[in-house]
Amino acid sequence: MKRTKLSEQLLYLAIYGSAALSCTAMIAIIGYIVFKGAPSIDWTFLSSPYKGSQHGIYPMIVTTLYMIGLSLAVAAPIGVCSAIYLNEYAKDGKLVRLIRFATDSLSGIPSIIYGLFGYMFFVTVLQLKMSILSGALTLAIMVLPLVIRTTEEALKTVPAGYREGSLALGASKITTILRIVLPSAAEGIITSIILSIGRIVGETAAVYLTAGMVTRVPGGILDSGRTLAVHLYVLAKEGISFEQAYASATVLLVIIAGLNLLANRLATGIRKKTT
Repeated sequence: MKRTKLSEQLLYLAIYGSAALSCTAMIAIIGYIVFKGAPSIDWTFLSSPYKGSQHGIYPMIVTTLYMIGLSLAVAAPIGVCSAIYLNEYAKDGKLVRLIRFATDSLSGIPSIIYGLFGYMFFVTVLQLKMSILSGALTLAIMVLPLVIRTTEEALKTVPAGYREGSLALGASKITTILRIVLPSAAEGIITSIILSIGRIVGETAAVYLTAGMVTRVPGGILDSGRTLAVHLYVLAKEGISFEQAYASATVLLVIIAGLNLLANRLATGIRKKTT
C-alpha cells in the first residue's frame, strides 16, 4: 500500500510539474514578446501604411483578418460536413479507411509543400495569381484535416442515447444531427476552429508563395497582400527592425487571443442554450 501511495504521489507530482512547466514556458515567451514589443506600439503604428518613413502595420492586419475569415469560410463547412459523414453515416469500409488515411497524410505534410502546391495550382493553373484567395484556399486545405479529426472526435462524445431518444420521438436523421448532435458537440467544433485560427495566422511559407508580400491594403480577395506572420518574418530575417518585429508579434498575439475569446464565448452561449 505504501508503495502504491508513493507511486500515485510521484505521478501527481509529474503531472502537476509538467503542467506548471508548460504554463511557465508559455508565460515566459508571451511576456518576453510583449515586453519587447509593447513600447513600439501606438495608434500610428496600428493605423498607418508601411511605406516611406511610415512603418505601420494596418495593411498587414487587414490581410491577416481577410485570410482568417476566408480560410475558415472554406475549411469549416467542408470539414464539419466530412466529419458528420464519417461519424454519422459512413460504415467502416475501404472508402472510410481511405478518407481517414488521406486526412492523416494531409496533416503530416510540411507547409512548404502546401505552398508549392498552392502556387502551381491556384496561382498558375487556375490563374488566380498571387492573391488573398490563392493563399486562403491553400490554408483551407492545410487546416481541413484538423477540422475533420477534431470535429469527428467531438461528435463521438455525444451519447448515443441522445440520438436514439430523438429518433424515437419521430425526428428524422438530419433533424437529429442538426438539433441534437451538433449543438451537443459545439464546444469540440469551436475548439477545431480555434486551433485552425492558430495554424492560419502562424503560417509563412505557404502564404508568401501564394498570397504574396505586398505591403498595401488589399482591395479584394483577388489582390495580393502580406500577413502579420510574413511581415514579422521579413522584418526579423532581413534585419530591418527587431523592434517592429516584436511589436507585430505582440499585435498578432492580441488578435489570436481576441478571436479565441470570441470563439469561447460563442461555445459557452451554445452550451447554455442546449442545457
